[in-house]
Amino acid sequence: MEQAKRAGAAIVKQAHDTFWGGYAGYFQDPDAHLWEVAWNPKWTVQE
Repeated sequence: MEQAKRAGAAIVKQAHDTFWGGYAGYFQDPDAHLWEVAWNPKWTVQE
């Protein structure tokens, strides 16, 4: 979120705890597109 803010994004909703055990927040880029940033400690990425 801080990286997005430094790049010119507007923070729409600060990252916060979620009911599913992770964090999520929203920002709007300079072209007015909305983005969600989410993290969950139980998500895994397969190679």
